[in-house]
Amino acid sequence: MAGVYISFPFCAQKCTYCNFASGVLPRSLEPPYLDALEAEIGAHHWRWVPDTLYLGGGTPSQIEPEALERLVAAVARSSGASNWKESTLEAAPGSLTDDRVRAWVRAGINRVSFGVQSFVAGEIARTGRKHRAETVAGDAEMLARHGITNVNIDLIAGLAGQTPASWNESLDWIERLAPAHVSVYMLEVDEDSRLGKEMLLGGTRYGALDTPSEDLTVDLYETAAGRLRTMGIERYEISNFARPGFESLHNLKYWRMEPYAGFGADAHSFDGQTRRQNVESASEYVELHGDACSGHETARTDEERMFTGLRLTAGVRPSARDWERFGGSLRRRLDEGLLESSDGIIRLTPRGILLSNEVFSDFVTV
Repeated sequence: MAGVYISFPFCAQKCTYCNFASGVLPRSLEPPYLDALEAEIGAHHWRWVPDTLYLGGGTPSQIEPEALERLVAAVARSSGASNWKESTLEAAPGSLTDDRVRAWVRAGINRVSFGVQSFVAGEIARTGRKHRAETVAGDAEMLARHGITNVNIDLIAGLAGQTPASWNESLDWIERLAPAHVSVYMLEVDEDSRLGKEMLLGGTRYGALDTPSEDLTVDLYETAAGRLRTMGIERYEISNFARPGFESLHNLKYWRMEPYAGFGADAHSFDGQTRRQNVESASEYVELHGDACSGHETARTDEERMFTGLRLTAGVRPSARDWERFGGSLRRRLDEGLLESSDGIIRLTPRGILLSNEVFSDFVTV
């Protein structure tokens, strides 16, 4: 089965760590953007009936309730989808109201992903976010009142000012809230975020000089993995942890190389062989009004299946063709202790998880 991803790149503020194509855009752009989304969805040639939906961004929780219901209905009407196995909406803490959540439930949303990143006031402030830990707790209670109990919470290891003590404070809140799913990312340092760029330039803004070392960031990640395990929240992908049965069905499609259709600015699609990407700019997307593809490329399916499969703790079963093509690299990584093999399945070892980019590079360069 296929999935659907919808990009809503509008945000109330641009977080310092964010390297996505989203930001504080004119509110006047939202209505024509939503119209363009409906046009693109309606014109799409559906080869499969999708069973998962993911609204990301950006901050799709700020879409007006009526507009959100209309958008999800447009996907169902165009694709023939009737009941979503999983329908996720990304939400910024503090953006929820009872009216909004009721509209989400009417639209078929059954999973919410909170971009929390930290529960510690000083760390939150330096990212540019405005919530408090209690805000997240109140929002989770509101969702539960309306029947949405499948909740994900995002955390980032490596934020400015983070220490082992403050990290454990965030994990204490995770234990208190007991979500079904937790994503733990290590801070990405690149030029696409304000914080990352400042760190690369050796600057001082956004707390760039006060970020944890790479070794400490790794320690924080491992601490999270250990504590989450004691809570019954097991790692099933490098950055993703879930209670049994609450793994993200939509995101699993990406790692299992299953098809998905993406709509909106900078959205990507994959049909099993070819990848398609839309234009990055929201204003340009509006101008193109549904005809927003910026290019196609043929996927390197063998290579991608190997490194996306290795992201999963379930691992990947190399075929005879895979051993013929990648056997040298696989055997070297097995000898180095970065991979392990059992019953024909290859998996990352605990050390391999921390050095996964080295392993994945084998399949990018082959």
